[in-house]
Amino acid sequence: MLPKEVLDKIRRIQIKTSRMVNDVFAGQYHSVFKGRGMEFDEVREYQPGDEIRTIDWNVTARMGHPYIKKFVEERQLTVMLMIDASGSSYFGTQHKLKSEQAAELCSVLAFSAIKNNDQVGLIIFSDRIEQFIPPRKGLRHVLRVIREVLYHKPRGIGTDIAMALEYLNNVIRKKAICFLISDFLGCEFKQEIKITNKHHDLVAMTITDPAEENLPRAGIIKLQDNETKQEFYIDSSDKKVRAEFAQNSKEKREERERLLRQAGVDIVDIKTNVPYTEALYRFFRTRGKRLRT
Repeated sequence: MLPKEVLDKIRRIQIKTSRMVNDVFAGQYHSVFKGRGMEFDEVREYQPGDEIRTIDWNVTARMGHPYIKKFVEERQLTVMLMIDASGSSYFGTQHKLKSEQAAELCSVLAFSAIKNNDQVGLIIFSDRIEQFIPPRKGLRHVLRVIREVLYHKPRGIGTDIAMALEYLNNVIRKKAICFLISDFLGCEFKQEIKITNKHHDLVAMTITDPAEENLPRAGIIKLQDNETKQEFYIDSSDKKVRAEFAQNSKEKREERERLLRQAGVDIVDIKTNVPYTEALYRFFRTRGKRLRT
């Protein structure tokens, strides 16, 4: 039995994100993630404006006047949420940790999926597979997914995205929409991400805290690598130190983006100091335009 404060937090996230889904994201999600094709629905009489190519000539010949075949989108999709639960995800200098930002993103995506009658599954990983929840439909299932994302206690502290993608490809054989939510720090994944994007529709959601890009001016500070636990001191009041830190961070971001772009992966860049809704709006809008053209 979960403690009351845990249930209350899940409920707050459900209310907040389901409202966003109902107001905006469900329709945009539906428009940019299409079903696997069209399936036959019924035959009905021809009406002015119907396309000639949809005429069912066999039925038309039997009935003596035109009938058409009506098709509907074979809608049901599988959505996989892949969450990086390594040590660096429990960092944050703004209103929330990167892990908390990831939980809300998962909630929005999961509610958008079930609103469109799609299945949702979950993979939580660090330097190992922490948990796998097979794809299913329904509100009860999605609430379980959100609960696990919020309160799973990882055993590993490192990151192995390549291993997680290989695991995904082994357990999910049919094409799925995969949202990979991570800071993409300190790991190699170039080959595996290309392979995965050929089998699935892969979307990389990168989560970054401002302090990982620009060092605050705070004198002598102790830093710790959340994944290796290595500690070191730096003088953040030194302009040169801050400039080198910012340049190093910029180079890492550019390398990350270059690798993802080369793999043909869509990127949603999430900042912990900016509402994630802005990045999602841009993603849906850009993807929608690309599909229309």
